[in-house]
Amino acid sequence: MKIIILGAGRIGESVAGTLVSERNDITVIDTDAARLRSLEERIELRGVVGSGIEPEVLAEAGARDADMLIACAAQDETNLVCCKVAHQVFGIQTRIARVRSNAFKDDSPLLGKEGFAVDRVICPEESLTRYIGKLVEYPEALQVREFAGGLACLVAVRAVAGAPMARHTIAELRECVPGADMRIVAIYRRLENEPDRFIVCDGPTLIEPGDEVFVLSAREHLQAVLSALHFDERAGRREVERIMIAGGGRVGLRLARQLIETGRDYHIKLLERDHERCVQLASELPHSVLVLNGDATDEDLLEDEGIENIDLFLSLTSDDEDNIMASLLAKRMGARRVLALINRRSYADLMHGTQIDIALSPAQTMLGELLAYVRQGDVQAVHSLRRGVAEALEIVARGDRKTSRVVGRRISELQLPKGAQVGLIMRGLPETGEDGDAAGDAPATPPQVIIARGDTVIESNDHVVVFVPRKRQLREVEKLFRVSATFF
Repeated sequence: MKIIILGAGRIGESVAGTLVSERNDITVIDTDAARLRSLEERIELRGVVGSGIEPEVLAEAGARDADMLIACAAQDETNLVCCKVAHQVFGIQTRIARVRSNAFKDDSPLLGKEGFAVDRVICPEESLTRYIGKLVEYPEALQVREFAGGLACLVAVRAVAGAPMARHTIAELRECVPGADMRIVAIYRRLENEPDRFIVCDGPTLIEPGDEVFVLSAREHLQAVLSALHFDERAGRREVERIMIAGGGRVGLRLARQLIETGRDYHIKLLERDHERCVQLASELPHSVLVLNGDATDEDLLEDEGIENIDLFLSLTSDDEDNIMASLLAKRMGARRVLALINRRSYADLMHGTQIDIALSPAQTMLGELLAYVRQGDVQAVHSLRRGVAEALEIVARGDRKTSRVVGRRISELQLPKGAQVGLIMRGLPETGEDGDAAGDAPATPPQVIIARGDTVIESNDHVVVFVPRKRQLREVEKLFRVSATFF
């Protein structure tokens, strides 16, 4: 696929690196020649210096035969105008814009073909705060990813000694946790001085304390899944009540508002260095949020504010180094769980396995929203996992037994790449059109989530969730779900 990316900032760089690794033809436009040159030296792509709203620059970038435009420059206005020019002048088929303003939603008439001609709006800050909100709701989880609007979830959780499934095999799941309806699709085992090892999941596979376990289940069973792997009866379960947010920028402010809007009785403290910004935050947030002027790496300040009683410490500033140091300090001083926002992928890799519980990359949280447009076949959702190494995708099975390699066949018959797993099937969802919107009448019966077993038969229009441990295997999965030319 030929893709033009406008903007070589952190988001643009991360998106470009991921798409290049999947053998797409990538061209990046930016006004900063030095930044483009640096990007070209590290990633196999082409850079074009100039403004993306100018037709001549887009033409130089290959807009006449491009398949997709991803506009993720710093200014909303630039991204919107670029999409309009790409559609009206060059007829680029798919146009995605990064927009921070709340005034532009996906259903806004301003984004239609007569307006700015944007197919999809992405907001990294919104994706990030929505994702963090799930981690607050399920504090035992390392990741929570949703499918079919939250009907089903993929959760990553660290197994602990004393949990019902720890030191038991997958075959013993039903015996150890009766009524737990879930499918374990991957295990990553931490090894000293070595990269985590991927463990293929089958009946005899033993779950060890410290393993990072990926599990698929219906949303209503999510707490049972977490309890099976992370609950220790001796310690009990502790809800998140006291939250400290370091950084009062866009992300910190948006998250504080989001947590308040849940209606739960959170005790939130927000730390911000800049005094004027603190005044603004205090005026915009309700009185229940305590805004403090100070540095999150100040040990005396953390001690004075009772860091040892904090259930979740979130370092969300724009400085990776500050986020890392603040999180490590908070953890050492007694915070129960810490999360650091880290933009640089190399830093995130270094933090894996340290005292920082979760190292979160803004680009990775929203990457799946873009990948769903790049994937071949009827892909409804994509989630990038393990810092981009693995992936989980929701793909619709089409056709019949004659025209499809999956419809009408048992899971055990599918020729999946090694390590890939069909985790669950969502059946009875409204049919979707090419644009991903529901088509036709709503189903008469409510949709159901089916945990995939070897004898489960896939039906046409089933939404199948597949876990793929290595991105190079994605083409095999896409090919497997492709229908023949005789299917209309």
